[in-house]
Amino acid sequence: MRDPAPAATLRRVHPSEGPADLLITGASVRTLDIDGTVAEALAVTSGRIAAVGGGAALRRLIGPRTRVLELRGETVLPGFHDAHVHPPTGGRHLLLCNLHDLAWDREAYLGRIREYAGTHPSEAWIVGGGWAMPAFRGGTPSRRDLDAIVPDRPVYLENRDAHGGWANSAALALAGVTATTPDPPDGRIEREPDGSPQGTLHEGATRLVERLLPPVAQEQWEEALRRAQAYLHSFGITAITDAWVTPEHVPAYRALAERGELSLRTSLSLWWDRAGGLDQLAWFDQARRDTDVGRLRATSVKLMLDGVLENGTGALLEPYLDRTGSPTDNRGISFIDADRLAGEIAPALDRAGFDLHMHAIGDRAVRTGLDAVAAVRAENGPADRRPHIAHLQVVHPDDIPRFAALGVAATIQPLWAGWEAQMRDLTVPFLGPARTAWQYPFASLERSGARLVGGSDWSVSTPNVVAEVEVAVNRVVPGSRGAEPPFLPDERIDLEAALRAFTSGGAWIHRLDGAAGSLEPGMLADLVILDRDLFDRGVGEIGDARVVMTMVEGAAVFADPALAW
Repeated sequence: MRDPAPAATLRRVHPSEGPADLLITGASVRTLDIDGTVAEALAVTSGRIAAVGGGAALRRLIGPRTRVLELRGETVLPGFHDAHVHPPTGGRHLLLCNLHDLAWDREAYLGRIREYAGTHPSEAWIVGGGWAMPAFRGGTPSRRDLDAIVPDRPVYLENRDAHGGWANSAALALAGVTATTPDPPDGRIEREPDGSPQGTLHEGATRLVERLLPPVAQEQWEEALRRAQAYLHSFGITAITDAWVTPEHVPAYRALAERGELSLRTSLSLWWDRAGGLDQLAWFDQARRDTDVGRLRATSVKLMLDGVLENGTGALLEPYLDRTGSPTDNRGISFIDADRLAGEIAPALDRAGFDLHMHAIGDRAVRTGLDAVAAVRAENGPADRRPHIAHLQVVHPDDIPRFAALGVAATIQPLWAGWEAQMRDLTVPFLGPARTAWQYPFASLERSGARLVGGSDWSVSTPNVVAEVEVAVNRVVPGSRGAEPPFLPDERIDLEAALRAFTSGGAWIHRLDGAAGSLEPGMLADLVILDRDLFDRGVGEIGDARVVMTMVEGAAVFADPALAW
């Protein structure tokens, strides 16, 4: 790491340029360039960084119309990139029966649902989500709890990780789900001893009820996106990948982009319907043409390779264990056949110019994704590809070096890499010691040369980047500070590496490398200001830092009212 630039140092794009539009001074400007340069001031002209350097030197760029932001040691960083997030559903949940902001507590959930139903008496369905499995015995909430508080209307609430749903008896009856309803191939109906539906639906079984939900109008999706955008900007996020884009989302995104309302740099990952085939390429191509507007692009296709470990649908190489530690006959579910993925789907998407964006939780799913990329390289030859595998909860050690060798980015959700109820009660007992130690191998991937990319998976978890960075660095979730030991401490990464995952790492995924991801002259002036020097451990925990300003091309898209601006 270089020392802060001396006052005489000045790096500019064009020395002959006139006064800056904006000067930020008195800061700890962490450029996150290749040398890790630290400066104390930054100037912006025409939406791009004009200069970085010492405060005295950059004051020469002040003109009659220059806006000057005087800071007192706060951190200035490149704007954060969230490479795996779900704004339409996240924004919708903010408008519906939202459980995401509650403690993982059954009574708290029921209280919120009761309150929402009471204040929305005219809604035909009670819809929302955000419940967490550890709040319920076995991770499966019951229809009977919902029946007791909303007996007269159907209720359907999505799990916070979107891999399950909670329905009341009215919703199940409308869907025709009974003791004789078979489990779909890609899901499971949780059942009571007599075979009747218990109320929890896993993975593909959720579609049994979801197909009946009231349709969402385009105007509602637009409002959801506006809410989501404002929320993400408040955490310093300036660029995203929407990791689950369906045909109903595209018109809303396009409308906002055409009206100039989309300030987030947005890459769309178009949803691969695993029940369909290559005929989907026609829609993918049309969506790509339709979304080439302003800051909006469709760049990748999302391939769901498996489920999650907590409900036994994450795809493992070896069977899950039961509660006694004995192997079961369950290895999880592969949502896409591995041979079909490698031999047909992945090469076709690559030839069509789409990056592969793969969800993989279990080690078998991770290997399937890597094998698919290897097949693409062998069949289609050299190309500028940006494949990425997201989540990576369990990675077999033999597959760690394959990420760098194949050029596959590891998209990580650091907030999950800690001891908490879901890990302790619903994951570790069913993995055993060896596979537990293979979870979220951030440092191992970094040491192997893999590119780390940060993503929150909001609304599954918070999009608060500094909280995620804290867990990447400490392997302790913020709510367990001092109460829990680090989770697999050898997999900790340092602060700069964690920040790069959410800046230059995301810029690579978003094909914005060279334009964003660091604070260098000529780069877009997308930046975030934090309320403290993030590298000074004497001022508090990393995750306690607050975003006080977010800028896109030098214009504030979020500003804390307390900041003099």
